[in-house]
Amino acid sequence: MKQTPIWKLLLKLCPPVMLALLIQSVYNIVDSYFVAQYSFDGLTALSLIFPLQLLMTAIATGTGTGINILVSRMDGRGEKEAQNDTIRSGFCLGIFNFLLFAAAGILFLESYCRFSSGQPSVRLYATQYARIIFLFSLGMFLEANCTKVLQAKGNMLLPMGAQIIGALINVVLDPLLIFGKLGLPAMGIQGAAAATVIGQWAAMLIVLFPVLRMCSGEKSAGIPGKHTAAPDVAAHRAKGSLRPDPYMCLAIYREGMPSIIMQSLYTLYIIGLNLILKQFTEDAVTVLGIYYKLQTFFFIPLLGLQQVILPIISFNFGAKNYDRARQTLRCSILFSLTVMILGCAVFMAVPGQLLSIFSTKKEILDIGSTALRIISVSFLPAAFVIMFTVYFQGINRGISSISITLLRQVALLVPLAWLFHYKGLAFVWLTFPVTEFIALFFSLWLYRRKAPAPAAQKAAPKVLPL
Repeated sequence: MKQTPIWKLLLKLCPPVMLALLIQSVYNIVDSYFVAQYSFDGLTALSLIFPLQLLMTAIATGTGTGINILVSRMDGRGEKEAQNDTIRSGFCLGIFNFLLFAAAGILFLESYCRFSSGQPSVRLYATQYARIIFLFSLGMFLEANCTKVLQAKGNMLLPMGAQIIGALINVVLDPLLIFGKLGLPAMGIQGAAAATVIGQWAAMLIVLFPVLRMCSGEKSAGIPGKHTAAPDVAAHRAKGSLRPDPYMCLAIYREGMPSIIMQSLYTLYIIGLNLILKQFTEDAVTVLGIYYKLQTFFFIPLLGLQQVILPIISFNFGAKNYDRARQTLRCSILFSLTVMILGCAVFMAVPGQLLSIFSTKKEILDIGSTALRIISVSFLPAAFVIMFTVYFQGINRGISSISITLLRQVALLVPLAWLFHYKGLAFVWLTFPVTEFIALFFSLWLYRRKAPAPAAQKAAPKVLPL
C-alpha cells in the first residue's frame, strides 16, 4: 500500500476482484436467459424487480464499503485495536439490513408490483421471485460485509473464490430448479430465486469463517486501558462484546453513505424510467432491463477497480500520502476509459446480436438496437465520473461524492427523460449521454476546487490539480 508502484499494485489486486464480479454478471445473464426460456412475462418481471435488487445490493455493499474505509484508514494510521469493533458492528448492521428488507418484502411487495405493471401474469411472477429474494437475503448482506473486511486487509483471492463458487452454484441450479431436472421439482421463476439465494449463502459461508478467526485472533495494538481509535470512530468500546457500538455503526454508515446513496438512487431512477417507458410500451421496459444485464460486462471492470482503489486511496490518505492517492486516481481513469471505449464500440457495432441473447421479438430488437447505440455514448464520460466519485469518498470528501451522485440520478436522469419523452421514445435514451457529460464537467469542477484542509493538516491541501 505504501511503496509498491500503483500500476503494479492495481495489476496485482484487480484481476481477482474483476473476475469474481465478471462471473457474477455472467450468472445474472444466465438467470435472465433461463427465465426468458420459461416465460417472456417472467423476463419482464425480472426487469421490474431489478431496481429492488439494486437497492438491496446498495445497502449491502455500501455498509461493507464503510467497514472497508474505516479498517483501511486504521491500517494507514497504524491503529489495530479498534478494527474488531468495526467488524463486530458491521455484522450487526448486516443482520439489521436483512430484517429491514425481509419486513419490506412482506408488507410492500404486492403494492409495488401492482404499481409497476398492468399485466397480472407479470405481477404474479415478480411477487413470487422477489419474496424469496427478500426473505432469504441474510447471506448476501453478511457476505458483502465479510468480503469488504478481507479486501481492506489486501485479501482479494478469497472473496474472488467465494463469489465464483456462489455464482457457479447459481448457474448450475437455475435450469434444474426452473424446469425441474434431475428429480428436482419444477419451480418456475421461484426456482431462479432459490438458485440465487443458495449461491449467496454459499459465498457467505466461505468468507465468514476467516473473518471470525481474524477477529478472535487479532491482538490489541494499543496501550492497555487506553482506546487508540481515531477521532472519527467510537470513543467508547464494549471490549469483547458482540453488541454493536452505536457510534461505530454511525461511523460505518457515514463512510459508506456515498456508496449507499449512489447505488440506491439507481433504484429510484430505474423505477422512474420504467414508468416513463411504460407509457410507450412495456417492451421498452424490457429493453431497459436487458440493457442493464448487458452493460455489466463493461461496467464490471470499473466496479472491480473501484473496490480495489478505495482501500488504496483511503490508506494513503490516512498516511497523509496525498500524491500517491492522486496517482491512483490517474491510473484508474486511464484504465476505465480504455474499457469504456471498447464497450461503446461493441454496443455500436452489434446491438441486435446482443439483444437476441434474450429475445428475438421484433419490437424488442428494433427498440433495443436504437437504445443501445445511443446509451453507449454515455460510457465515455462515465469512465471519469465513476472514478471521481470513489476518489472523493476515499479522501474523506463524501459530500462531493454524494453531490455527483445526486446530480446524475436525481437532478438529471428522470427529469431529462420526462422532458425528452415528449419528443418520442428514441429521445428518452438521450438522457444517458446528456446526464453523464454534465456530471463529468461537475466532477472536474469539484476536483479543481480545493477543499479546506483539516485543522491538523493545514499545510497540506487534500486535493491538487491533476
